[in-house]
Amino acid sequence: MATADLTKKAPSSSGPPPGLAQVLAALRPNQVVSGNVMRLIIAVQSALALLAWWLVPIAVLPKPDEVLAALGRLWMEQGLGPELITSFGLNLQALAITAAISLAFAYSTVVPAFRPIVAAASKGRFLGLIGLTFVFTLMVGGGHTLKLWLLVFGMSVFFVTSMAAEVEAIPRENFDHARTLRLNEWHVVWEVVILGTIDKAIEILRQNAAIGWMMLTMVEGISRSEGGVGAMLLNQNKHFHLAEVFAIQFLILSVGILQDYGIGVLQRLVCPWSFLQKERQK
Repeated sequence: MATADLTKKAPSSSGPPPGLAQVLAALRPNQVVSGNVMRLIIAVQSALALLAWWLVPIAVLPKPDEVLAALGRLWMEQGLGPELITSFGLNLQALAITAAISLAFAYSTVVPAFRPIVAAASKGRFLGLIGLTFVFTLMVGGGHTLKLWLLVFGMSVFFVTSMAAEVEAIPRENFDHARTLRLNEWHVVWEVVILGTIDKAIEILRQNAAIGWMMLTMVEGISRSEGGVGAMLLNQNKHFHLAEVFAIQFLILSVGILQDYGIGVLQRLVCPWSFLQKERQK
């Protein structure tokens, strides 16, 4: 009996150990891996990318140590910190206005009379901001206001398009269920359209925050009165200071990733149900 129990408890010699099995599972499609395994994969891939950057002989690219040295010079000598605060504040302000305007437009599509206006607004994503700069200057003036509304326009046209599509994709059954509860149509809009898509709205907000950082250099280059990391990046690029250019780019990337993570945490806090049954989450 004791021998049988020991035989049952003995680990099987066939197959990889549990830790290696999870790592190998990451190489097969539609597998769910633990957070620790995913962190290990990210660490290995990051180390390989850094090693390749250091060893690959591309003369025009600065090495990691040169980028770090340039970042220190920019931070200590040229005021990169205050410039970053200026740009981050501009991005947050534009993001708040974009969310308010875009959600109002997207939710208004429940009223048929507003659908053509929203459809026309969504087509604005094909317009280049450079061609609209003069129009916006006449409308709102220059300086901070010009940069703000260029960013708002550039993000809103994409936000409206994505959010209106989410509202349109709400199943009819959701509306019928709300009506069986004897809710009037405006109450149905509140429960089904607004509260029912709040997780999608935060996710679209997260995506458009990244679009704002991508457009930041352009709008801060149009109006440099307040400075900002975009204006500093253009100045360094003009003088071919590649180490400084890479340093600013990596700083923008780092801040953008932190902001993206923060919005993701907000989404988990406000809408925890949206993460319950996802295929790639344990």
